[in-house]
Amino acid sequence: MILAAIKITLCSIVALAVLYMLAIMPRMIKRPDTSLFQKVYFAHRGLHDNDGDAPENSMAAFRKAVEAGFGMELDVQVTKDGVPVIFHDFQLKRICSAEGKIVNHTYEELQGYTLCQSKERIPRLSELLDMVDGRVPLIVEIKAETADVSCCAVIDRLLRAYHGAYCIESFNPMVLWWFRRNRRNVVRGQLSSNFRREGEYWNILYFAMTHLLFNFLTKPDFIAYNHKFSEEPGRRICRHLYRHPAAAWTIRSQQDLEALQGEYDVFIFDSFLPARASRL
Repeated sequence: MILAAIKITLCSIVALAVLYMLAIMPRMIKRPDTSLFQKVYFAHRGLHDNDGDAPENSMAAFRKAVEAGFGMELDVQVTKDGVPVIFHDFQLKRICSAEGKIVNHTYEELQGYTLCQSKERIPRLSELLDMVDGRVPLIVEIKAETADVSCCAVIDRLLRAYHGAYCIESFNPMVLWWFRRNRRNVVRGQLSSNFRREGEYWNILYFAMTHLLFNFLTKPDFIAYNHKFSEEPGRRICRHLYRHPAAAWTIRSQQDLEALQGEYDVFIFDSFLPARASRL
């Protein structure tokens, strides 16, 4: 009786382990080429200074990044009237000292606000693409607060016409699922972190996101993980067993950048200048 119970327990453990490995498996067939994104460091929201004249996600910050030879990570949302704009927070409060959300304002209304204490205003994605013009690669984070990811089609229409190198990433697995179904050739990355240890509200959704359990649905091409929690097993399995590219966010010192070189392939930095823009 005891022996039978042990066998059942062991079989259950093995079955759960197999299911877990299958659940977190990223794209394994017809992987796109991601080598270009591994040859440059990416400035988080541009080379910005929120106390100066080039705040985060501003055209001034993006121009500085291009001039320095850095790639860029940027955040895209869609306004009430369907204009893709570059802005990180869902709420306007922190950056614009205003009430409401990006999605509840028209683009014209948003132009009434400035970013931090500067004269910069919320830029359109099209402005950024025209300015960069393929000179450096881009990581486009798509911000979607709910399961409604209709914004993806609007953003994708602009990206389709862009001839430079870019990839997309998102915390929202539904965004990656949209690109998997509609734009399979676009490199897509799953953003994640240990949300419980970050102090976020904790529920079954955050648990699944922390452990990359939506990979079976989204089949990402890379995992972008909070480097503070590099030991998370799902991230390590994707990096070392499945040998998928790994992106680290957000690196804030040269010491951390150098220490993480063997653990990650792509590096998104903030608050310091890496010793070299290019990794060639």
